[in-house]
Amino acid sequence: MSQHRKWALSAGVATALLFGGAVQAQDLKRLEALVDTAVANDHFSGTVLVAKGDRVLLDKGYGSANLEWNIPNAPSTKFRLGSVTKQFTAASVLLLQERGKLNVADPVSKYLSDLPAAWSKITIFQLLNHTSGIPNFTAVKEYESIEPFSKKPMEVVALVKDKPLEFESGSRFNYSNTGYVLLGALIEKVGGESYDAFLRKNIFDPLGMKDSGYDWNATVLPNRAAGYARGKNGVTNASYINMSVPQGAGALYSTTGDLLRWQRALYEGKLLSPASLEAMTTPYHSGYGFGLGIQQKDGGKEVGHGGGIPGFATEVHYRMGDKISVIVLSNFQGSQLEGLTAGLTATARGATYVLPSERKDIALSAEQMAAIAGTYTMPDGRRLWLRTGNGGMTTQLQGQDALPVYAESADRLFLRKIDAQLELNRDAAGKVEAVTLMQGGRNMRLPRVAEAAPALTNADASAPAPH
Repeated sequence: MSQHRKWALSAGVATALLFGGAVQAQDLKRLEALVDTAVANDHFSGTVLVAKGDRVLLDKGYGSANLEWNIPNAPSTKFRLGSVTKQFTAASVLLLQERGKLNVADPVSKYLSDLPAAWSKITIFQLLNHTSGIPNFTAVKEYESIEPFSKKPMEVVALVKDKPLEFESGSRFNYSNTGYVLLGALIEKVGGESYDAFLRKNIFDPLGMKDSGYDWNATVLPNRAAGYARGKNGVTNASYINMSVPQGAGALYSTTGDLLRWQRALYEGKLLSPASLEAMTTPYHSGYGFGLGIQQKDGGKEVGHGGGIPGFATEVHYRMGDKISVIVLSNFQGSQLEGLTAGLTATARGATYVLPSERKDIALSAEQMAAIAGTYTMPDGRRLWLRTGNGGMTTQLQGQDALPVYAESADRLFLRKIDAQLELNRDAAGKVEAVTLMQGGRNMRLPRVAEAAPALTNADASAPAPH
């Protein structure tokens, strides 16, 4: 199953504002340099918008929206959002709660019939923050058989209805697209109209988001980007997915300009009540709110979400105190955008940021690498493996791809594909007893539980990263 199958953020605001002063020109130069590096090193293709308050610092297209016709990407290009859709679904649920149509503390079975008995106590709240325990339908083998075909939400949910809950509801976090398809069905049932129509009437039209909507396959949609994939044989057209399948979990399209309108309205309190916005942006289990990841980073609160769907990858983030919007949309599935997004955010607030591609690596001896290799354990029990081979090292988190890892020093490793570093923790004798994983502004200590890692298998090598 390829990576995209996991689908692992003021109305009418203008997106063509003037730059002002030398500081802004300097910021623009660095922002452009960060994206140019991603284009050169990672073949980035898409659009990027960075704004701070009322100032748009960068709004530009890169690469091709259609390779066959050599049509360039531009700020007006429309991209599939993948799981960035989830924040729109969450906001819609909160709008219905504000109107007295539902309560997120209610069991979803109060509104939707024909659910398994084991799901009877699962609340809307638990669906919103991925703590329901309902299995993720995109992770089951049967999913591939339905992906190309038109499906109603409950037909999609049926893929996992007979499977046991993965844990007691509310006790843990596990990302589940199933929960957001259920929420899409809930919006239709309680709202009395289709998911598409509800969002159009209650979000897109009121906020002036004329370039956003449900990406129905049959619609002739001006300025829609074609989606691509990269493989052993080079660039290919992305595989087909019927967009009725992801629905409230990942079916929307938009542009950078419309997503800026969305962020300004949402985070400046023009759409939801203060209580609803607070609920949506509060981190619950594993730093996840309602359709948003939330973290405290460098003294500020950052919220956002990534998306991955056939042909597309997205990152949409907002730094609340600084009012910084960073929107990165790509028409190549599997593009690693987290490092670029973090760099653009840091630069927009005047901080220094070093891209993974800008880090300088050194050579370690075979003895040094052997002393690092081993099995380490995450706080949630998953394993992280460090392996040696072919004169270098790889790292792999259980259930994800194995990736090359490089040394900045004898005690610090880093990845280039994603923005993450590993600090080696040694005991009094100098033996590596743990590593500290530094990613996304968080530090996690991973104890070493074995001095060897299991051999890398073909299944491991192709394992998808959750999205």
